[in-house]
Amino acid sequence: MTSIETINHFYQAIIDKNVAQICHSYVPSEETYVILEGPRYTTLGYEKIAKGWGDFCNSPLKLNKIEWVEGPFAEESTDMAWVGGMIILTVEVKGKEFSVQFRSTFVLRKSDSDIWQIKHEHVSAPLEDPYGIGDWLKK
Repeated sequence: MTSIETINHFYQAIIDKNVAQICHSYVPSEETYVILEGPRYTTLGYEKIAKGWGDFCNSPLKLNKIEWVEGPFAEESTDMAWVGGMIILTVEVKGKEFSVQFRSTFVLRKSDSDIWQIKHEHVSAPLEDPYGIGDWLKK
């Protein structure tokens, strides 16, 4: 399975709320590091990441769809890969459905059983005007 296919399977496991498959997608290390899109900034360590996914799967939040709208782009070497792009999450909370766009990047490592697993994940959205000067990129 390619690194992109691995992430697409990971996204399907999230949609299915399959906590075992979600957790199996991560390198089981206390150095595995996730930067979240949610109210927490980061989670460090497999055990904390697994607990977070367990709590997510038991929450009223439901991801109905995860779509790549830019990418996914990827590069693989023998034992390390990255996957990145932009995604739209279609979310349902308390019967209300809405969509949110994020940047999404993964660094993957090859396991001893020759499967890609997530070592680092970063999902974020840009701030509208973090410095009060608008976009410095001129048209």
